[in-house]
Amino acid sequence: MAFVSIYTVGRLNQPYDHPASRVFFEVGYEVIRQAAKTGQLIKEFSPYGVPIPVEATKGDGYPVLTLTVWRSLQALHRFTYSGQHRQALRDRSKWMESYPEKHLSYVVWWTEEVKDVSWEEAFKRYNYYVQNGPTSFAFDFKHAFDEKGERCMVK
Repeated sequence: MAFVSIYTVGRLNQPYDHPASRVFFEVGYEVIRQAAKTGQLIKEFSPYGVPIPVEATKGDGYPVLTLTVWRSLQALHRFTYSGQHRQALRDRSKWMESYPEKHLSYVVWWTEEVKDVSWEEAFKRYNYYVQNGPTSFAFDFKHAFDEKGERCMVK
C-alpha cells in the first residue's frame, strides 16, 4: 500500500513571535489536531532544526515548512479543502507573504514506506517539480497522479 506525502512552504509576514504569527501557529496546531482525528494523517514531521531551503528564504518573510504523510490522496485533498484548514487557506493573506510571481507552495508525491519520507526527500521533490513540472515523481492537486503513476483527478 502506498502513502502520499505533502511538503508545503511559505513565508510569514511577521516575525515568528509577532502576535499575528502566534495566531497562525495556534490555528495550525488546531488544524493538525483535526487532521489526526480523521485517522488519515499518518505522520507529521517537525520542522525544528531543519535547514531552510533557498526557495523559502527568498523574499522578506519568515519561512514556514510542513511535511506530512497521509493514507490516500483523496483523504489529503478532502482535508485540505474542508473544515478549519479550508478557512485557514482563505485567511492566509492575514499571515503569509504574497508572491509577486507564480510560486509553488506545495508538492505531493507517493511513497511505499513512511520511513522513506524526509525533509531531504521533500526538498528534492519540490526542486524537481520546479524544474520539470508535474510528473508522477512530484505533483500538485491540479496535476495529480495515482499511486500507479497514472494521471488522475482528485475530488
